[in-house]
Amino acid sequence: MTVLSSDALNRALLQRQFLLARTGDTPLAVLGRLVAMQAQEPNWPFVGLWSRIRDFDQAGLTTLLESRRVVRSGLLRSTQHLAAAGDFRRFRPLLQPVLDRTAGAAYFSRATAGLDTAELVAAGRRILGGQAMPRAELARRLAERYPGRDGRILAGLVELRTAVVHDPATAGWGAWGTRSSVSVTAVETGAPASARELVRRYLAAFGPAGVQDVQAWSGLTRLGEVVDSMRAELRCYRDPHGRELVDLPDAPLPGPDTPAPARLLPAFDNALLGHADRTRIISAEDRKRIMPGRALVRPAFLIDGRVHGSWALSGTQLRLTPFRPLPDADRAAVEAEARRLLPFVAAETVTFTD
Repeated sequence: MTVLSSDALNRALLQRQFLLARTGDTPLAVLGRLVAMQAQEPNWPFVGLWSRIRDFDQAGLTTLLESRRVVRSGLLRSTQHLAAAGDFRRFRPLLQPVLDRTAGAAYFSRATAGLDTAELVAAGRRILGGQAMPRAELARRLAERYPGRDGRILAGLVELRTAVVHDPATAGWGAWGTRSSVSVTAVETGAPASARELVRRYLAAFGPAGVQDVQAWSGLTRLGEVVDSMRAELRCYRDPHGRELVDLPDAPLPGPDTPAPARLLPAFDNALLGHADRTRIISAEDRKRIMPGRALVRPAFLIDGRVHGSWALSGTQLRLTPFRPLPDADRAAVEAEARRLLPFVAAETVTFTD
C-alpha cells in the first residue's frame, strides 16, 4: 500500500481547498466543493473565499445570501456554517443526530428538566411561524410560555432541534458580533443525503483521510462501517505513521514539492478544522497557539503550506505575528499577501509583531 508523506498530504489538502492556486470558479461552486464554511463570525467566510477565489469581492457572496441560495445555520459539529441551500436541505437531516447530541448536553438538559422536548420544539416552530424572528423575541416568548425557564437556552435548544436559517442581514459582510441580534426562520428540509455521499464530498475537499478525520469534521460517529461498505470505490493509502487513509480514485495528488504560496486564513478556516490529525498543515506546538481552547481558532498564515503564525485586525492595522523567525523571502511573501488583503478588510497598514 502506498505511503503518502506529510508533504504529499499537505499539497493534496491545499489543492482541494483552492489554496495552492486561486480559482476562477464562482463562490457558489467553491462552497459546493468545500461542503460548508464555518461561520462563527459572519465576516470570516468572506476572507476565506478571498484567499481561494481570484478577484473575489464581498458582493459575490452577499448576493447569494440575499437570494437564499447560500444560508447560514448550525450544521457540521453543531456549529454555524455557510452552505449552498440545496446542500443544507439535504445534509442537515443527516447531521441532525449531531445537533441533537449537543442539545442533550447538561447546559440544555438542566434548563429543560421536566419539559417535553418535542412539545418545546413544536412550540418554538409555532412561534416562529415561518417568518423571520429575532432570537431575543423567540427567547422572550418561550420564557412567557414556560415561566421560570431561561428563554435564551430554550431558544438555543429549538435552533438545534429544528432547521432554521439566519437573516441575510446578520449573515453578511460587516456583521461582526451580531450573534445576539440574529433573526432566524424555520425552514423545511428535504430527504437526507446518504452518509456515503457525505464521505465522498468530504474526500473531494479534504482527502486523502482516515475514518477518524471525517468523523472529527462532521461530528458523526460509526463512519467506519460506511467507509468499509465503500471500499470497492475508494483508493487506500497509509500515512507516515502507518494509519490507513482512503480517497476518491480520481482525486488529484499534487507532487509533494509543488510550490505553495503564502496564504492568510481566517479564524475557524476549513483547512485547519478538517481532520482529527491536523499535522499535515499545523504542528502540534503551533496548534496550541492557533487553537488555545475548544471555542477559539485564530486567523493563521501559511508559509510553504503550513501554519507559521497568526494575524489580526486592529482598527486599520493588520498585524502579523510569526511564531518563529522568518527568512527574508518568506517574510516578504506573507507581507505582500497581507497588503493585497488590506482593501478587502478596509485596513491600511501591515505590521509585524515579532
